Amino acid sequence: MDIEHEVKRKIRTPYDFEFLAGVIWERLHENISPTTLKRLWGYIDGADTTRRTTLCLLSQFLGFADWEAYVASLATRTDIESAAFEGEGIHINDLQPGDRIEVTWLPNRRCVFRYEGEAHFTVMEAENAKLHVGDSFDTACFLIGKQMFLDNVRNNKEPGTKEGVSYVAGSKNGLNSVKIVNGK
Repeated sequence: MDIEHEVKRKIRTPYDFEFLAGVIWERLHENISPTTLKRLWGYIDGADTTRRTTLCLLSQFLGFADWEAYVASLATRTDIESAAFEGEGIHINDLQPGDRIEVTWLPNRRCVFRYEGEAHFTVMEAENAKLHVGDSFDTACFLIGKQMFLDNVRNNKEPGTKEGVSYVAGSKNGLNSVKIVNGK
């Protein structure tokens, strides 16, 4: 994970989360609670609706202007693009509008997304996930073994729910599988 690389330390224990919160405060003079970091790392439950402000703060810690700038930078990283061509992940540059992507993650989650173009997707199938058929979101890539970060999630099932939230899937173990399933 980029944050762990930045602080040159694996974030695994309660003390590590306290340490990281302190380093973020020292660098940015912004407060982020160790509990929020624990949720994001999957150390405790609750990362599925991470606030955009939290993602922006962590992106700024890495030297980016905001979350969108960080996600955009993923598109130019050679390690991610190479993995996409080897079947370890899919990047939006590999897709055409109308393509469908199937992703799975623990414990028994499965979704199929239709690519609409310009990093925008619609949920076509959802099993055991907090996403619903008809929801939409933005993302740049789906990588096996990595968390799936969805931004600007628009909920189709529950009128009145907050629009534009971010969603993290596979926060502990990442995605199990990613594949294009056109023709199904």
